[in-house]
Parts: sequence; structure tokens; C-alpha cells
Amino acid sequence: MRVGLSGIAHVHADAYVGNLGAGGATIVGVTDHDEARGRRFASDHGLSWFASREALLAAGTDGVVVCSETARHLEDVSAAADAGVAVLCEKPLATREEDAAAIVARCDAAGVGLMTAFPMRYSPPMRQVARRVHAGDLGEVWAAQGTNQGELPMRHRAWFVDPAESGGGALMDHVVHVADVLRWYLRRDPLEVYAATNRILHRDLVAVETGALVMLTYADGTFASIDASWSKPDVYPTWGGLTLELVGERGVIAVDAFRQHLVLHGGPDGPLGWPSWGSDANQGMIDDFLAMLREGTAPAVTGHDGLAATRVALAAQRSAATGAPEPLVAP
Repeated sequence: MRVGLSGIAHVHADAYVGNLGAGGATIVGVTDHDEARGRRFASDHGLSWFASREALLAAGTDGVVVCSETARHLEDVSAAADAGVAVLCEKPLATREEDAAAIVARCDAAGVGLMTAFPMRYSPPMRQVARRVHAGDLGEVWAAQGTNQGELPMRHRAWFVDPAESGGGALMDHVVHVADVLRWYLRRDPLEVYAATNRILHRDLVAVETGALVMLTYADGTFASIDASWSKPDVYPTWGGLTLELVGERGVIAVDAFRQHLVLHGGPDGPLGWPSWGSDANQGMIDDFLAMLREGTAPAVTGHDGLAATRVALAAQRSAATGAPEPLVAP
């Protein structure tokens, strides 16, 4: 299959090049609204440069991975949908709910596949917990506590701290991953979202929230919390992590999706590194995307899942602004 990269702003774009090659795809090339950045990326990875997304889509492209800034997702996905090209879009889907809904609607109307880049759906530890939850091992799930923490992303991609491009700070960056895992495990969406944010960390560097605590309440009384923060130091050995603890009527289960690593002191990773030894969730996600292109199979995560998680993050943003719980009404 022939796949292109539409935008390379996201920090995961570099890894996806390797994942696509490992999955047997031919990378058609790359385009980006920032020509200097795009050309540099293309040169670094030995890829062809396209001056426009239309040229990339017309080059026999079967699918595109959209890694542009969040505010640009709608125009990139819409162009792909109009060209009949399937999409894997980075998260969150958009900075506004109407744009996220439009992304899903455009792909549905065009009959093209749309996946959201939620690699935790392909993490073996997370999948094992899903199997246990869905098999009823915990009985009824009463409560959940999730974390998605990372370092301040400025040194990797400055646009993450620009609300015009990203939609916000740590809340927009990190809530969606845990929200999606909870939707996957519980098979339902929350009815109410409450959030508090702060800028205690890095207050002299950025104008967006760097810490957030989000509470989700479900129709049956189940509740969940999400710690979404840029609280890891710059020297932390990985970009972040995701943990989740579920409390059920028959027991408690806890999972850390990033525990598959070795501890290396010194060497190319600096004073402390965590070389991964286990599975690559990104590879599982890319393989699922390529299977959708080759065989037309239904992916494990869709654009509708991405819309649901984006709605949670945006509701949390509204709640943090008003200080009151925000109802989450089904669209």
C-alpha cells in the first residue's frame, strides 16, 4: 500500500515513518504547510517532498497519516476524504467540537476509512485489561483512576503550547488518551465532566495550563479521574506515560502501559534511559491502518472514538473555565 504523511508537526511523525516501512507500506512522500520544515523532514528520512496536499493525494496514495497541528486537521482530512483516500489522524481530532464532528462526517459521507491515533488500543497490557474487564473478571466497575503525564513539549514541538494551533495545553494534549481507554473498557461515554487546571509548573515559560485534574461521571454512578499534566522533568527518560487503575465489585486491577523497558545509566540516551524491549503500540496501530487499506477490515479505533474523546477534553476545558460541572450530552 502507498501511504503519505500530510503534515509532520506532531512529535510522532518520525516514528510513523519507521512503522510504515516495517508494516510493508511504500511511503509516497510528505507535505507540510511549513515548506522549510517539511523539506527538512523529507530529507532527513529520504522521502519525496510534495509542495501541496493535493499533489500528494494525487500521487497514487491509498492512505495518509495526518500529523499536522491540531487546528489544521480538518482541512487535511477533508482534502483526503474528497480524494477518496483513507486517513489515520493524530489526536485530538480538532480544537473545536464542530470541526471534529465535521472530520467524521466528511469521511463518512465520502465512504473512506478514518482512524484516530490512539495507540493504547494496541498496547498488549492495555488489551489484556480490556479482555478481563469485558469478561466480567472485575464484575461491575465502580471507579477508575488514570494518569497521562509528560514533559513540557516545547523542546520537541513549540506549537503544542500555542492554543491557536493545539487548542490548549496539557488538558488538550493528555485527556483524550485516557478518555478513549475508559470508553473502550466501559463501553459508554460519561454524562458529566468536571475539571480544574493550573499553571504552577512552567508558569514563566507558557501561557496555557500545565496541570489538569478531570473527573468523569457516568449514568450508573461510575466515576473516574484523569491526571493530565506536563509534570515530568525534561530529563525524564521517556516522553510520558499512561496508567490506569480500575476498582470493581470483585477486585482491583492496575496497568502501566509503559513498563516494558530496560533501565540504562549513561550511553546515547544520556544519564538515564529506558530502551524499550517489548511491544510497540504504534506499530500495532499502523498495522491496523494498513490492514484497513489492504483488506477493508474494520479498525480497532475509529474517527467516532476520536470524536468522543475530543468532546470529553473540550467539556473539561469548558468546566475549568466556569468552575462548574459540564454536562456531556450525546450528539
